[in-house]
Amino acid sequence: MRIQVNGKHIDIGDALRSHVTTTVETVVRKYSERPVDSVITFSREGPGFRCDFSVHLSTGLTAKASSQANDIYASFDGGVERIEKQLRRYKRRLKDHHKARPEPIEAFAAPAYVIASASETEDDEPESLQPIVIAEMTTDIKALSVGEAVMQMEFEDSPFLMFQNESHGGLNVVFRRDDGNIGWIDPKNLAAL
Repeated sequence: MRIQVNGKHIDIGDALRSHVTTTVETVVRKYSERPVDSVITFSREGPGFRCDFSVHLSTGLTAKASSQANDIYASFDGGVERIEKQLRRYKRRLKDHHKARPEPIEAFAAPAYVIASASETEDDEPESLQPIVIAEMTTDIKALSVGEAVMQMEFEDSPFLMFQNESHGGLNVVFRRDDGNIGWIDPKNLAAL
């Protein structure tokens, strides 16, 4: 397993790097049979520190977490605790997932854009309804089952996830509803209504 420890505008010492590597190997290997790599990034956030944590699994799923604390070690401990909670929650499904899917999840690249918000543009009414694009990039859309998509959304702690439904190849969205449940949009299943 490859573990990358980074610092944004801060120097990461050998003691912290060693602590992070040992802890990550122990926690991730306990819950995942074939972890691929982990990226841990530390940065200053106000008077304290922020730890952004991601674990990439061999099947293509990615678990993400972040934590803030006044101490850099405490920020890491909070992040690893969240990752451990995610992996523990889905331990059985991850093991079944590894057996059912020996090959990594397929994904295709799609263009993604960042659009200027109304507060960044003029206070007057816009001349056209065309949005102002301030950044262009690509994002991967993974081919998943609905259950895998919900698990990936939970891992990323994201409000929604767009994915290609493995059963029929159409684009679907799972999202967290205000009532705490998970919603699923499947345009291909329109005939079922």
